[in-house]
Amino acid sequence: MGHVDEASGRAIGVKTALVIGATGGIGGEMTRTLLRRGWRVTALHRAPGNVRDKLPGIDWIAGDAMQPEDVKRAAHGARLIVHAANPPGYRDWDRLARPMLRNAMAAATANDARLLFPGAVYNFGIAALPLVGEDAPQQPRTRKGRIRVEMEEMLRDGARHGLRSLVVRAGDFFGPQPGNNWFSQCLVKPGRSVTRVTYPGPAGIGHSWAYLPDLAETMMQLVERDAELAAFDVFHFAGHWLPDGSAMTDAIRAATGNPAIAQRSLFWPAIYAAAPFVTLCREMLEMRYLWQRDLRLDNGKLLRLLGREPHTDLTEAVRRTLTGLGCLSSDLPSNMTAPTTPVAS
Repeated sequence: MGHVDEASGRAIGVKTALVIGATGGIGGEMTRTLLRRGWRVTALHRAPGNVRDKLPGIDWIAGDAMQPEDVKRAAHGARLIVHAANPPGYRDWDRLARPMLRNAMAAATANDARLLFPGAVYNFGIAALPLVGEDAPQQPRTRKGRIRVEMEEMLRDGARHGLRSLVVRAGDFFGPQPGNNWFSQCLVKPGRSVTRVTYPGPAGIGHSWAYLPDLAETMMQLVERDAELAAFDVFHFAGHWLPDGSAMTDAIRAATGNPAIAQRSLFWPAIYAAAPFVTLCREMLEMRYLWQRDLRLDNGKLLRLLGREPHTDLTEAVRRTLTGLGCLSSDLPSNMTAPTTPVAS
């Protein structure tokens, strides 16, 4: 164990990470993973008193990710900065996303810390599909996709000025505490027993899903191999590739022990009608193309470095997700198949 330096208040001999966006899905999961690994975790939040009980064991620092001095202060002594902040409610991406990342980059460079940036798939257009490698052409079709490409370019350029960064791209998130995502905002209704699944895509189209605990563990293993990473490095997380949407519904049926759960299609005309007035519906429409074509992430580079990708059995991952969302009691259904041993993707 380390001890505390009286001048700085920092623990000596303990690895410190700053998480920006700790109350979100991947930020929260990375926080829990870091704590299990024995890291000291600090988190930046505008009102830490409102969230302190959500993630015990971390040091909350009052501040705003839009303020460079706040980020610099929170990052003092950090070896890792997890930049998992997104503009709230899908609003103001043009105004907020790049400045927040720029502040995190400056803090990481000043501390010689690795900056971890959770990537996404919507910086890829149709030309990159169906099997997408790290170097596939990024021709985004959406406003947020274009901003994401610009943010990754900021990181790439930062490597020429002393920044070390790591981008890990993944498919759609799901997990016990997933934040905003298709699984918890479309497929099922949090807090309710599952009686039907609303699926956004047509039959016969494959989709990539990222179980957050597996993704966070993968990111952690990459961070632990820091010396083997390039100054700017990118990896793809394969997660759960399902060649047909019905496979996720089947996993929900198995996880709940209810084979009678019906699958219905999302009624897209209603989304189009609401889009002029509802931000979430506009965002859903922008992303619709990712449900209309196969998109599978090639994790060959990841496997070459780590040897395997952390991978929880799908039914077990869905069961834990539904339990965390309040859709399922914590008791395992008596007719549910036991999870398999994690295997490489």
